[in-house]
Amino acid sequence: MEYVPTLKKKYREEIVPALMKQFNYKSVMQVPRLKKIVINQGIGQAVADRKLIEQAQAELTQIAGQKAILTYSRKDISNFKLRRGMPIGVKVTLRRDRMYEFMERLISVSLPRIRDFKGINDKLDGRGNYTLGIQEHIIFPEIDIDKVNKILGAEITFVTSTDNDEEAYALLREFGLPFKNAKKQ
Repeated sequence: MEYVPTLKKKYREEIVPALMKQFNYKSVMQVPRLKKIVINQGIGQAVADRKLIEQAQAELTQIAGQKAILTYSRKDISNFKLRRGMPIGVKVTLRRDRMYEFMERLISVSLPRIRDFKGINDKLDGRGNYTLGIQEHIIFPEIDIDKVNKILGAEITFVTSTDNDEEAYALLREFGLPFKNAKKQ
């Protein structure tokens, strides 16, 4: 028997029927789905300290379970001592099973570890995507706090297959993202 992540099974068995009923879809193919999760860290201090970007890449690779790639500056900005082509961030794009596994770890383990956590904002981008900002990447259990030199933030973007914010919000809420003022329908 093949391994299927728990959230993927939940999506097929519970979320799809619930959303079909809520939005009166005629076909299963109309139901919005999660396309990918992109985790991004911008490291502005990497201009001065080269080791910082290597450490961030290693830590993001640990968090995601997939190798993180470097992102490079697109243009020169003299005020920031920035040259075109310098590494200034790291990102990783998760799809399929890894995406579901990461989302499950994020919801059940990492988010509850945030100090004074009352839920996440429910503001989507107008195109059916949601970006969650995290101030401290040490909330992930994969990170050994003793080996961290600098606490970095991260942005986690959930890209859905719909352009409608209402449908995307319903999908993410069904997955279990703890929104602050979750509207029950």
